[in-house]
Amino acid sequence: MEPNQVTDMANERFESVWDAIEDTPEEALNMRLRSELMIQITRRVKEWNVTQKEAAQRLGITQPRLNDLLNGRINKFGLDALVNLTGPAHFHVELTLEDKEATVA
Repeated sequence: MEPNQVTDMANERFESVWDAIEDTPEEALNMRLRSELMIQITRRVKEWNVTQKEAAQRLGITQPRLNDLLNGRINKFGLDALVNLTGPAHFHVELTLEDKEATVA
C-alpha cells in the first residue's frame, strides 16, 4: 500500500461505526438496527430496577441470555430476536421504508 492510500483511508468519514467495519451497507444497517434495539431494551431493563432474574422473566428469556443483552454481546442476537423482545419491554416498533429510486427521479 502506498503512503497516500493510508492518508486517504484515515480521512474517510462514515455515518456510523457499523458502516466503517461491516462489509456491505446491508450488513451495516442490520447492525445499526440491532444495536439500537439492544440499547433501548437495556435502558428499559435498567428502568425496571429489578433483579436480572425478574427482568429475564418479564422478557421471557433466560438470565444468561439477559446477561448477554446487558453486556452488549450483539453477535448473540439476531434482529428478529430483538424485535421479539420489544413487546415484553413495552415498546412499539414501526418500520419506515424510503424509496430511493422515487427520490432520484
